[in-house]
Amino acid sequence: MKLKRGTVLSCMDFNSVYCLFSVRNAHILAIYFRLLDCHNNNALNDVQFYHFMRHATDLPEDEVMAVFEMLDWDASGEIGFEEFYMIVCILLCHEFHVEKNFIFRHSRAVFQLLDADGSGEISPAEFQASVFLFNLPKHALTELFDEYDFSGDENLDYKEFKMFTVACIDMQQETNEKSEDEDEDSCDDTLGVVVET
Repeated sequence: MKLKRGTVLSCMDFNSVYCLFSVRNAHILAIYFRLLDCHNNNALNDVQFYHFMRHATDLPEDEVMAVFEMLDWDASGEIGFEEFYMIVCILLCHEFHVEKNFIFRHSRAVFQLLDADGSGEISPAEFQASVFLFNLPKHALTELFDEYDFSGDENLDYKEFKMFTVACIDMQQETNEKSEDEDEDSCDDTLGVVVET
């Protein structure tokens, strides 16, 4: 999932360490939410949410509707500002490449988001159906899911999921270190070319 260029969200200030907005930008987001809420219900229905997501992201229709169903925790057919705030934070995490940090910092909310049936556990099917939200590779997730299923019941409860989030932070750090190494290598290559000429 990617945030499209030119949307108002791409201009907002986002704290990539805590994966939250500043108070000023949260207020701007609230105003934006009210503009999208053309029915003045303090909520967005599936049509309003669909058009917002198609405008702001590259997600196909079926994944947009899957996200709406995940966010509609109370099955009211609408999402409020809290849920809207969460999906916008997830979108901006993609911009800053801190998806795994978001999972770690907001593990309870992410757990509830992934637990589609409200059973208090995440099944492999629920896990696989929602990985596109965080741009995580499916094969790695399957291995991690098996690794952190300590009870062996083929589901992750919150404690097991919390351990998984720690692994996500490790994966994020490895990714950051690799990208730093690649940047240094490309810089060295550039310097070599400059010195030779």
